[in-house]
Amino acid sequence: MRVVVLTLFLWLMMLVPALAQQLAIELGKSPLPLNQYYTISVRLHNQQLQGNTTFPEIEGFKKSNRYSSTKTIITGGTTTTILTITQNYAALEEGTYTLKPFTMKVNGQTLQSEGMEITVTEMQADVPQNANLPPDLIVPEEEQPQPEQEAEFVDKDDNAFLTIYTDKDEVFVGEGVNVALYFYLAEQDQRLLDFHDFANQMNGILRQLKQAHVWEETFDFTEITPEHVTVRGEPYLRFRLYEAVLYPITPKPLVFPQLRLEMIKYKVAKNPSLLTQDRQEGYKTFFSRPREVQVKELPPHPLRDVVPVGDYRLAELLSQEVVPVGKTFRYIFQVEGTGNLTAVMPPSPEAPSGIDFFPPDVQQDITRRAGTVMGTKRFLFTLIGREAGNYDMGRKMEWVYFNPTTAAYDTLRPTLKVQITGAPDTDALVMSRDLGAFYNIIQNEDNTLVSVHLANQIKRYTNIILLVLLAVSAFIFIKR
Repeated sequence: MRVVVLTLFLWLMMLVPALAQQLAIELGKSPLPLNQYYTISVRLHNQQLQGNTTFPEIEGFKKSNRYSSTKTIITGGTTTTILTITQNYAALEEGTYTLKPFTMKVNGQTLQSEGMEITVTEMQADVPQNANLPPDLIVPEEEQPQPEQEAEFVDKDDNAFLTIYTDKDEVFVGEGVNVALYFYLAEQDQRLLDFHDFANQMNGILRQLKQAHVWEETFDFTEITPEHVTVRGEPYLRFRLYEAVLYPITPKPLVFPQLRLEMIKYKVAKNPSLLTQDRQEGYKTFFSRPREVQVKELPPHPLRDVVPVGDYRLAELLSQEVVPVGKTFRYIFQVEGTGNLTAVMPPSPEAPSGIDFFPPDVQQDITRRAGTVMGTKRFLFTLIGREAGNYDMGRKMEWVYFNPTTAAYDTLRPTLKVQITGAPDTDALVMSRDLGAFYNIIQNEDNTLVSVHLANQIKRYTNIILLVLLAVSAFIFIKR
């Protein structure tokens, strides 16, 4: 039994390399001169070509012609046929390039190559084009195969379009409108189109999308990744090229002109095979339809020119609900919702006679998501109670805004109350305030009294000294 198993194992070990040699990928040599083709070849032993995938692309090289050759070897009555398909690559310039690892599927079998470094040197005279082939694939000159006839390419219709999207056709001054530029491509047509000179084209497109009289909140994305969407029941890839929320600050309409985007459009081979190019590069320009968004004035109101616009709500917080007279406490007035939070200004409280308000600290958090700009803006007021009593924060503080959803003005008013306890203490009140840097150094300064007439006395003594010096000078001059 052991002998049978060992024999079977050895037979399999011999069979695996033999099977592996039935199909193989052969890479050209490096270095090679600029005027010589680099080659990748697929070699088939005793097989006919039935199915295949394309040869890989190499950065810094352009695919040239392909050809095939057949070699028959008869040894000891055994005939071996070797079919070789070779793809030529023309280097664009001198340098060192990397052929990345790749796979090819031939006759249902996957072949792998680890790739290699390719060094392209300066041109050399009288270099045969087959000099870069592996030695066993070089065919004598008289037997050199002729390139296959040029493949026939057809221009297939593509299902793709460029469009400007706006979520509203009409907005109020200060109301946000989501604007996006999309390129749609049917999933089955992915191999027909590719982006071309994208960065330069987008710079020109962005200049046309800019509006002179708006505040712009741009959605930042580092790379263009497709989204899977459905259009009229068909699967599409959607590429988001630009997105922002625009807040018009004047009643002028937002006008978006017709935009153009040039893409690489491939023609496909009518009868694709491993021996011919499967597609041919060309160009196609896509145009978007112009769009316009109307901007309306806000309804009449005394604060129409200064009120913020958005859908907001109020969140508030008191650091203490019961505070002794002369002690500071904090009140947070936080505006939350959707709108241009940058334009949100703090409320202007009319402080009751028993409380002092100081200018607020401001914190702002903005989130851009799903075509909407939302967030919070927090105003932190510092207050001091000067007289005991119960104080309603909403009595003297309000915040007016315009809600575009209801097309009406609304007001946010505080609801919290604070109780000031104790008797007034003037000294404590003074010490509780931040009176500035002048009073902060008072403890370190000299408190010796200085006469207010000191400057006059110094001036008098200075004049006497000057008169004495003048008299002495006159005496010396007359004596001489």
